Amino acid sequence: MVSSPHEAMHRIFQEHPGLFSRVSEVLGVTFSPPTSVTILPTDLTESRPVERRVDTLLRLDTEDDQPLLLAVEAQGKKDLDKHASWSYYLSYLYAKYRVPPVLLVVCQDRATAEWAARPVHIGPRQWASLTLRPLVVGPHNMPLITNTAEARKDLALATLSAITHADDPDIGAILKSLSAALREAPESLTGPLVELTAQGMGKRPAAQQWRNLVAVDLSFYTSSLSEEIREEARTKARTEARAETRAEDILLILEQRGIDISDDARERVTSCEESDSLREWFLRSITASSAEEIFAGE
Repeated sequence: MVSSPHEAMHRIFQEHPGLFSRVSEVLGVTFSPPTSVTILPTDLTESRPVERRVDTLLRLDTEDDQPLLLAVEAQGKKDLDKHASWSYYLSYLYAKYRVPPVLLVVCQDRATAEWAARPVHIGPRQWASLTLRPLVVGPHNMPLITNTAEARKDLALATLSAITHADDPDIGAILKSLSAALREAPESLTGPLVELTAQGMGKRPAAQQWRNLVAVDLSFYTSSLSEEIREEARTKARTEARAETRAEDILLILEQRGIDISDDARERVTSCEESDSLREWFLRSITASSAEEIFAGE
């Protein structure tokens, strides 16, 4: 399973294009909700050997008959080359589609978000020919949703909130409210959002928190993450069963050979989950003159 926050930050707009109109409201800019959506190719490469790809590209046809192109970029850190790339994207898109483009940048830390939000004037000091002004989403301006009822109102926005606040001290409460809200949603909706949330957490400690919440009752979820957790549980159960059987065999051999087994030795054998250690102890139990001898050298 892909576990990249970068993927989650822009893919959520592919899964829920209408999310953009709600996000723009949060940012204080009004865009009409889309009436139809077309996912466009993200390859903006020209015939020259310079490859340029935007993360997500959508055409949104809106209620007020003013279509727009939404280019979504997930930005994990400051990158001075991005200003030139983003300016190119917008110019190219307008030239190709003749539809007004909007750049939305999604970040997971405030410093990167504030850097991305700064207008960039392109041209000489006396006269800027172009000005780059992306809309930017990050932990500084996305709502902190820690209430289940609030999360339930807009599951896609709640998911994006969790992704952008992945490093927030309250991420546990954010994920808990999202998990509770998702349990009441249709299966067709929960699966992708569960996966996007997992991707958004990346390798942070919050990723394990999310896995734990999903694992509480897997009957609510049908996604690759929930299947992965189920398989891990089955594997763990099989491993524990094998370890328990091997431990019983070790104690049985010692008992059949008339060797006393102290409480400490019995506890050490029955509590061990390391298959290599249990295998070694099993082999030693066949010839050992005492229970403690099977642990020799460890």
